[in-house]
Amino acid sequence: MSSGFGRDSPEIYSAAGGIRPGSATTAPLQQPYRAQQQQFQGIFLDPSESQSAQQPTTQPLSLIGKRTLSQFQQKQAIGSLLRSVRIRPYLQRSPLDFSGALSAQRYGVPLLQQLRPQPIYPINGAVDLTNSAPQPVPMNIVTETENKMKNRLQELERELLDDDDDGDATSVVTNANSEWSEAIQSLISLSYNPIASSSPSSSSSSSSPSSSISVPSPAAIISKQSLVEAATAIYDGRNDVAAEILSRLASASNPRGTSEQKLLDYLLSALKARVFPAENVPPVIELFSIDHAASTQLLYELSPCFKLGFMAANFAILEAAAEHPVVHKLHVVDFDIGKGGQYLNLLHALSMRQAVMPTAVRITAVSNADVKEEWLKVVGNTLSQVATKVGLGFEFIVVNQRPSELTRESLGCGPNEALVVNFAFKLYRIPDESVCTENPRDELLRRARSLDPRVVTLVEQEMNANTAPFLARVNETLGFYGALLESIESTVARDSSDRAMVEEGLSRRLANSVACEGRDRIERCEAFGKWRARMGMAGFRQRPLGSQVVESLMARLSSGSTVNPGFTVKEEAGGGVGFGWLGRTLTVASAWR
Repeated sequence: MSSGFGRDSPEIYSAAGGIRPGSATTAPLQQPYRAQQQQFQGIFLDPSESQSAQQPTTQPLSLIGKRTLSQFQQKQAIGSLLRSVRIRPYLQRSPLDFSGALSAQRYGVPLLQQLRPQPIYPINGAVDLTNSAPQPVPMNIVTETENKMKNRLQELERELLDDDDDGDATSVVTNANSEWSEAIQSLISLSYNPIASSSPSSSSSSSSPSSSISVPSPAAIISKQSLVEAATAIYDGRNDVAAEILSRLASASNPRGTSEQKLLDYLLSALKARVFPAENVPPVIELFSIDHAASTQLLYELSPCFKLGFMAANFAILEAAAEHPVVHKLHVVDFDIGKGGQYLNLLHALSMRQAVMPTAVRITAVSNADVKEEWLKVVGNTLSQVATKVGLGFEFIVVNQRPSELTRESLGCGPNEALVVNFAFKLYRIPDESVCTENPRDELLRRARSLDPRVVTLVEQEMNANTAPFLARVNETLGFYGALLESIESTVARDSSDRAMVEEGLSRRLANSVACEGRDRIERCEAFGKWRARMGMAGFRQRPLGSQVVESLMARLSSGSTVNPGFTVKEEAGGGVGFGWLGRTLTVASAWR
């Protein structure tokens, strides 16, 4: 940066801020100035003089407001010297705080003190800096103007904060600010972050979305911010504040709008049910109704993320059965068979591989309070008819036992059959240690381990909403159901009655996750990392599904004519396979031994 002085011609600032080259006072002033140049050269910039610069001197000094060329060059070198400064994280200082030990040690005098206008003293006679006050400054000898110094300080700040040549100097501050911002956003943001999938590979998503990611409307953003405020007020125990916010938002809800508007309406209803439980009863019993079971089965059929999860479990079952060619029967134990759609596909796959697969199949459906035995018999008859058509021996048995009563003998396991335990979208509805000390969830896993199965398949929703704090659970719930609703909107017609039934079921599940606690919170989904820890504590080790399974599922996903490219398939860390929408994983399938 130019200092404003020429190389050869002397110039002096006037009191009005102008420059008067060749002034009549220049000649008599230059002689004493040059005589004292050697004495005071580098007094503020020499690091070796740091202590003497900070302590009062006992020698009389005569200072003037004129600097030599070498001093101004040293002043100009400050910018380049600052590029070598490294912000040390343990100092925990602002990048502009040079008034402490760091600047004193490196430069001898605080840097900002050097940049301030220095007092100017008469050149005739010495002045004792320890006892004497500065004399009035002659009008023809002044320092740079205040505006010039402010500009210099601003340039210095830009050099420190926008240093493109030496990014290490500000990387610590930048990274810290970024991490802090991300942590705050993860707690208060209600919208999920859709990420476009990458190019196809063996361990990545199937394809990239063809359309750009939609940006939420301003009205939706305002609604989310208000809902965050209401959820925060509930968490802090200020229900009166939450009630006022929810009452104000109720008139703006749109349950028949876009997927995002429906999502906000579902959350609004859930928060109202939490604040006014007498007027808005949270859904608990409804999650065990026939209508809810029907909406869940429709979700499995309409959403590729759930359908592909069942297919991945079938791949793991077929691989386990093919490892032992002497086995003549495949025995599958299922705790939530639903309509049996998973086993319709399994029977067809077995029929096409009869040369290397068992020719007989036995399915044992463990009865529970959610499903009546009459319904299970209907499912068994349907599967038996399909098995007969494809030429497989088939047996369907309903067992009404508690998990603690299950043994190989009670299940009728034979010596020449491959036993498989299938947990597909079942465990998330079983209470764990956060609900009761008996911990039925882990007890069922340990009981399954005692059966010594060839493989245990696990398919669950990727949603960390079990033991998460309330505000984090609200954010996670919105992120998961927001992506799920958007994926359904992209594949099913708006006026479809099946879609309306599925969305009604999702609204009940979201409301139960947000509005209920304790035993009333029926659905307690966990992320794959937590399931991996639970399976390990129960004595299982993971069987990676492998890249071949991923490639096969990717081919299935892209084979349909109506499948949106926003759906993704990727291999999860640890060997599971994740299925999602626009980069947000919704379900994960894994196999265990």
